[in-house]
Amino acid sequence: MTEISYPEISFIRSNIPKISQLSDDILAMEQSGIYTNYGPINQKFEKRLIEQMFGGIGQCVTVCNATIGLMMALKYVTRHTTPDRTPYIIMPSFTFAAAAHAVLWAGFIPLFCDIDPQDWMASHPAEDELLHRYDGEVAAIFPYATFGNATDITRYTVLEKKTGIPAVIDAAASLGAHDAQGQGFGSGSPHAIVCSLHATKTMGIGEGGFIYANNPDMIAALRAMGNFGFGQVRHATMPGLNSKLPEIGALLALSGLDHLDNVVRKKICIEQLYYELLPGFEFQHQRGTRTSYQFLPVRLPASLIPYRSAILERMKNRRIGTATYFSPHLHEQSYFAAHSKAGDLSTTRALSASIVSLPLWHEMTPEMVHYVCQEFLSACAAYGM
Repeated sequence: MTEISYPEISFIRSNIPKISQLSDDILAMEQSGIYTNYGPINQKFEKRLIEQMFGGIGQCVTVCNATIGLMMALKYVTRHTTPDRTPYIIMPSFTFAAAAHAVLWAGFIPLFCDIDPQDWMASHPAEDELLHRYDGEVAAIFPYATFGNATDITRYTVLEKKTGIPAVIDAAASLGAHDAQGQGFGSGSPHAIVCSLHATKTMGIGEGGFIYANNPDMIAALRAMGNFGFGQVRHATMPGLNSKLPEIGALLALSGLDHLDNVVRKKICIEQLYYELLPGFEFQHQRGTRTSYQFLPVRLPASLIPYRSAILERMKNRRIGTATYFSPHLHEQSYFAAHSKAGDLSTTRALSASIVSLPLWHEMTPEMVHYVCQEFLSACAAYGM
C-alpha cells in the first residue's frame, strides 16, 4: 500500500449534531418560550430514547451531565443508610475520576476493588472479598461498564437480594452498546444505569446524560431530586439539586438518535480493522454483542511497558493523537489516595501501566486506520517488539 501522510489524526472527534441544521426546531422552541424544566422536547427525547435504545422497556430522566447523574443515583440508593454506619461504596479504581468524585460528593468513601484481567471490569471475587472484609460497612456497589463493555447486571440484582446492598451502574460510554442478548445495554435493569452524552462520547451533545431504570418509582424520585427535591409543588420532600437538561440539549440529543446506529456500525468496522492490523496485541474481552467504543483501548506487551511514553511521543510527532485511559488509575491519584481505601489492585496496576488508547471515530477511513497501525507498529518496533 502506498504510504500516505496525514496532516493530523486527532484522538477523538466529536459527533455532535449541527445546531445550524436545526433552525426550524430552534425557532419553534423560541416561540414556545420553554427552555428547561423537563420541557416538551426533553419529554420527546426521553420517550424516543426508551423506545429506540431500550426496546420500549423502562423509564429515564435526563441530567445536565453524567457526573451529576451518578451523584443523584448514589444518593437515592443510599437514602436508607448513613455514612456513619456504612461508609463505603465498592467500585473499581480503573475508571474515570468523575465516579470517585460522585461517591465523595454523596458523602461516602470509595473502596477500590481490583478488575478482571480479561474484560477489565470490576472483578467479582474482588468485590466479594471486600464485602466479606467490610461486612456491614458497605452502602452500595458501583461497577463500571468499562469502555462500554456489558457488565453482568444480573449479578448485582442477585447480590442485592442476598445482601440488601444496592447497585448503581456507571455506563458512561455505553449508549449504543448491546448486551449478551443483543439488546441495548441495561435494558430492563432494576438498577440505575447512568449514561453520558458528553462531547467525547459516541453520541454527544456537549454536556448531558441520562439515568435509566426499569423502576418507575426510582425515576420519579430522581426527577424530583433533579428539580430541587420538589416532591410536591414548590415543596422539597427529599435531597435535591438542579440537574435538568436544557431544551436545546434535548433537541441535539433527539437529532443524535437519528444517526446513532449508523455511527456505531461505522465505528465497529473501524474497530474490527484495528484487530486485523494489530494481531500481536491484547484487547479487551467483550461480554456483550456490541461495544460502542469512543477510542480503541489496546494493551502493550510487558517488554514495551517501560517505553510507553516514548512510543506515544513518537505517535505525537507523527501527528497522531493517543491517550492512556485510565493511567494513572484512581488510587494512584493523590486526592483519591488520600480519601479512599483499597483492596488488592495488582491487576489494575498492571493494566493501567500498559494501556494505550488509539483514535477511533466514525469518520476515520480505512486508510487512516492503516496509517495509525503502521506508525504504532513502527514505534513499538523501535523499542524491541
